[in-house]
Amino acid sequence: MDRHLTFERLHNFRDLGGYPTRDGAVVRWGRLYRSDSLGKLAGADLERFLELGVGTVIDLRYPWEIDAAGRAPEHPSYTWHNLSIEHRPYDQAALGPDVAPGPYLAERYLEVAHDGAAELRRALDVIAEPGEGAVVFHCASGKDRTGLLAALLLILLGVEEADAVEDFTLTARATERLVADWRAGHPGRELTWPGYGTAPADVMRLSLDGLARRHGSVHAYAAGVLGVDDALVTALRRRLLEPVPVP
Repeated sequence: MDRHLTFERLHNFRDLGGYPTRDGAVVRWGRLYRSDSLGKLAGADLERFLELGVGTVIDLRYPWEIDAAGRAPEHPSYTWHNLSIEHRPYDQAALGPDVAPGPYLAERYLEVAHDGAAELRRALDVIAEPGEGAVVFHCASGKDRTGLLAALLLILLGVEEADAVEDFTLTARATERLVADWRAGHPGRELTWPGYGTAPADVMRLSLDGLARRHGSVHAYAAGVLGVDDALVTALRRRLLEPVPVP
């Protein structure tokens, strides 16, 4: 299945539908999307976006990133939330070629998972709110902050961790265009990190393993750090899953 949606300026817009859960349900198509920056929406891309019936946009970037690059265009069909889950900025493009993406990014994701606990919990609450419109969440490239939230969501819904890791790696289809965007936006700078825009499986696998080592499991992390309870999980499942077929 091809879960990538085609836009001119968005390179990493994907539908999170179709993933099976351990109890036989399936994530609904057309209800939950992940993306790179919606600040790039304009013209035909914006028309295409509005056709998706999005009711909620969650922007995971820093406010200063939004000031510099823009936010999703204001429109009465959706509400917009800025929940900056990362608290310690770092410059991936300036890293040296000796920095391995897996261990390095996994440490950054673990920082976000703990520093941004309040914002991550708020994002889950917003996604769980009843409503007919779809939800889209995004950061700048739609890989790191977006990838962490996507993995947590899928696992809370009951999707296997292996599928959550596989979903993370699908950014590879957008890597070349994300790198081109960075170069176009930073004339005169050199991109020194070969790992920029890449999404190897070990990044997310090490991140989830790190949460499990510290807390016992990803679910225990969500309960103990984010305060996720059965009521929230039930609300997420009600909104985002096709029901388990009755024999």
